[in-house]
Amino acid sequence: MLRIAICDDQPKELQIINEYITEYITKYLDNQSIETEMKEFDHPDSLLTAMEAESFHLYVLDIVMPMVSGIELGKEIRRLDREAQIIYTTTEPQYALQAYAASPINYLIKPIDKQQLFDTLTLAVSKIDLSQEQTFTVKTAESLRVLKLSDLLCCEYRNHAVSFTLANGEEVISRTIRESFGEYCSSILKDVRFLQCHTSYLINMRRVERFAKDSFTLRSGKVVPIAAKQYPVVRDQYMNFLMAKEVHR
Repeated sequence: MLRIAICDDQPKELQIINEYITEYITKYLDNQSIETEMKEFDHPDSLLTAMEAESFHLYVLDIVMPMVSGIELGKEIRRLDREAQIIYTTTEPQYALQAYAASPINYLIKPIDKQQLFDTLTLAVSKIDLSQEQTFTVKTAESLRVLKLSDLLCCEYRNHAVSFTLANGEEVISRTIRESFGEYCSSILKDVRFLQCHTSYLINMRRVERFAKDSFTLRSGKVVPIAAKQYPVVRDQYMNFLMAKEVHR
């Protein structure tokens, strides 16, 4: 599913952009069977709060907003997610140079030209990898849970079970597993975003905040150890992941 966030403190502008994107989805995405979810935010703080529990593929941001400017908002989005696509919309062309600190895909001047927005959306969608909607099914003591891999921060093997830490802070614990941790998580490790950095830990590299010789620090603040003997391999795999992301941006 393609998730889109629009943030503009002017209700009329928010409505116009929503209508344009809705028309674009109907014309160009529905016939490609691309599911979409669009959310509106009338203040940057509300978007920042939402981002604590969920992520978006595409952000359409106004520049001049109260408390937190669209430029600062874009920088924070980029800090959290190097792959997200950002489109700026504004009445103020003088901020264009500053805006590129967040690596936006385009900077559109209001009133928005609909075809220009459509062309920018097409470019943005072409750069988004929707394969991240892959899932993993976990048998817990109470039920079956289907977890989105994009929501997963890390997995930890302990007490013959696997603990899954999600972006919203929730912890999901599997029933006792009989196979090895690596075998249990083998389908997750086929996803290029995931790395086993220790015999008992697996991380989502998209969720890394800091990389050190002995550990990864995730966005939640959780510190995941790196096995000393595995460090050279872990370092190379993580660096390759970062370089691949830069190539595709």
